Amino acid sequence: MSYVLTAQKRETAGKGAARAIRREGLVPAVVYGDKKDPVSITIVPKELWLELNTGQTFFASTGEVNIDGKKETVICRDVQFHPVSDAPMHVDFLRLGKNAMITVSVPVNFINEEQSEGMKAGGVLNVVRHEVEVTCPASAIPAGFDVDLSGSTVGDSIHVSVITMPEGVVPTITDRDFTICSIAAPSSGETAVVEEEVEGEAEEAAAEE
Repeated sequence: MSYVLTAQKRETAGKGAARAIRREGLVPAVVYGDKKDPVSITIVPKELWLELNTGQTFFASTGEVNIDGKKETVICRDVQFHPVSDAPMHVDFLRLGKNAMITVSVPVNFINEEQSEGMKAGGVLNVVRHEVEVTCPASAIPAGFDVDLSGSTVGDSIHVSVITMPEGVVPTITDRDFTICSIAAPSSGETAVVEEEVEGEAEEAAAEE
C-alpha cells in the first residue's frame, strides 16, 4: 500500500451535510464498489493534501482508508476541488476486493534523450501520450513505463509495442499499435538557430588556428 488515510464514518449524506462537514474543517468522501454498500466518510485535509501533492502517483496507487479502525483497500477515482481556493471538496474511493482488476493510467518516462541521434541533430520530442491506460491487477500497478529514445532519429515514431509490460498488464486499446511519441524535424526557426551555432563554432575554431 502506498498510503493510509484516517477516516470516520458519517451517517448523513447530501449537500447540506457535506457543507457542514467542510465548515468543521474536514473533507467529505465516499468508499464504494466490490458489490458492497457505499460508505460515507470524512477525512482530515492535511493527510489528503500530503497524498495529493504526489501528483498522478496518488491516482495510480492503491492505499488504505482506516474507517473507525476498519481498513478498506482502495484507489482514488475522483477529487473535486473548490474553483477558487483549490481546496479538496469531495473524494471518491473505489473499494478493491481480493484479486481485483482495475483500469489505471500509468505515466510514461522518456529516457536516454541524449543518446537520440535525431534530438542531437536538432529534432524535437513530440509526446503523443504522457500516460498509457492499462488494465492490471490492483496489487501490481506499474509505477511507470520507460520509453528508451537511444538510437531514434528524426522522423521515427515510437509505439506502445516497444514497452515491456509486466505479466497481467495490458493496454486498454488493443486494436492498434498506437503511438507514444515521435522525433519531429526542427522548425525552420530552430534549424536556423542550429545552423548559426554550427557556423559560430566553425568561426571560433578558425580564429583559434
